[in-house]
Amino acid sequence: MALGAYSDAHVHGMAAFRHSDSYWRSLQLFNAYRMLVALVLLISVLFTGNLLQLGSHDRTLFIQVTVIYLLFCMVCVAVIRTRRHFNWQIVVQVVADIVFIAILIYASRGVTSGLGLLLLTTIAGAGLISRGRLSLFYAALASIAVLLEQGYEVLVFQESAAQFIQAGFLSIAYFATAMVAHTLTRLTRQSEEIAAQRDLDVANLSEVNRLVIRDMPDGVIVVDGHGVIHQINTQAVAFLSEVQGGAPAAESVRLADCAPAVAAHLSRWHAGGRGAQTYSGSMDDRYGLRFATVGSRAEAGTVIFLEDLTRARAQAQQMKLAAIGRLTSNIAHEVRNPLGSISHAAQLLQEEPDSSPGMRRLLGIIHDNTQRLNRMVNDVLGLNRGQAPLLESFELAPFVRQFTAEFAETEGADPEIFALHADETLQVLFDRTHLNQVLWNLCRNALRHCRRVPGSVQIIAQRVRGSHAVKLDVIDDGPGVLPAVRGGLFEPFVTAAQGGTGLGLYLARELCAANGATLDYVESSAGAQFTLTCRMGYRNAVSSEQGITWSGAQGAR
Repeated sequence: MALGAYSDAHVHGMAAFRHSDSYWRSLQLFNAYRMLVALVLLISVLFTGNLLQLGSHDRTLFIQVTVIYLLFCMVCVAVIRTRRHFNWQIVVQVVADIVFIAILIYASRGVTSGLGLLLLTTIAGAGLISRGRLSLFYAALASIAVLLEQGYEVLVFQESAAQFIQAGFLSIAYFATAMVAHTLTRLTRQSEEIAAQRDLDVANLSEVNRLVIRDMPDGVIVVDGHGVIHQINTQAVAFLSEVQGGAPAAESVRLADCAPAVAAHLSRWHAGGRGAQTYSGSMDDRYGLRFATVGSRAEAGTVIFLEDLTRARAQAQQMKLAAIGRLTSNIAHEVRNPLGSISHAAQLLQEEPDSSPGMRRLLGIIHDNTQRLNRMVNDVLGLNRGQAPLLESFELAPFVRQFTAEFAETEGADPEIFALHADETLQVLFDRTHLNQVLWNLCRNALRHCRRVPGSVQIIAQRVRGSHAVKLDVIDDGPGVLPAVRGGLFEPFVTAAQGGTGLGLYLARELCAANGATLDYVESSAGAQFTLTCRMGYRNAVSSEQGITWSGAQGAR
């Protein structure tokens, strides 16, 4: 109970603090009304004489009380300016009103003077100002004062007891006024709470909209009917600064000043009578525009979406590749078994002693093509394995030296073709199996296009200056990559080599990405150059998909 009372008091106290200005302004207006009433009563009794019933019983008392009442209201003006003890001030003023008006009623021969109606305004005003607090208390005080005054009139001055009926009706009016004031203040308080909640909801919704617009990958611009920017996110600012001239894009700036081309698209859209519809268009090959009206009329404003078409194309390409990957994986599984049977049968036929040279040539063609198909199946299946790399730190030079020896033996090439330039202590952080597969694809391409003389394929490993990265270059002395082919160099199933699958470089780049590395083609004046950039390793470093751990002095870093 104590906690609940404290909570209620705290809430009311916070509400009073929150509406302190309106409370005090209302009290000032109420006091000004009381001063006006006192001044009108004083002027009336001074200049009308006996025309009115005011002061008919005791004119001197009436004038004295009215003057004191007016002075009291003036004192209240100074007290109100202190803005302290609001509740006590309203109680004192209302009680003083009841006392002063009761004395004025007595000086004017009772309730028949009509002065008792002044308390109706006092009770109503006090109830509204104090938000319904003590309204019935004020009505009870006023009723007691009027009934006591009427009883004094009957007992002392032998007035008619019938006037008690008028006093009773006046008391009922006081309570009715207090009840109405209480009800109105309760409804007003509820309306204020609802309005405050609505304001909070609107503020929260505006903040949510601002955060959503700020973090959207597309640019968003909100303009009014006059083409003035009301809201713009960072993506739109970057877009306009890249492709547009004019003033910097910002809020309260005209769209035509900072983005003339976008403003021209918007004007043509409105001029075409499509102001109440959405519109989609493009500015160039990279960026697209989309307009949507705010509300049902274009004059209310427009939302402009600036979309990066390259990102949309990349997403579409990823979906396409995923579908192709699933399809080819299923086909590869179905092809592998009959392909193995064909290869095995061809090998058995080649072992026959009575086979002719022509037959052997045909069997060689079958064997070569089955090997090519088998390599394609393995590449396709490798696209969908998705196995997490087992990162480990190892010395790069010995690894590449052993790799080139195995590669030359397997491919039937002269080992002198490959020249290695690397620091013997340089280490990399990579999956050994993945790096072997990446180098195999790069070296096979280089061997296919190089002149096959000693040093035709250069493998250069060096640390990237100013960073903890290692750059591994594979450079051949061949004709290089044609400009028409460079755009789709790393795309799957795209190849210019006869008998190639178009998956080697794509799979190599995917393996590099899984190991936190990059694989790029570098423009070169002679031959083709592929650069693999990966993380530098440390001694005794071992990693898996759960993380990387190091031991030793360097590993502590």
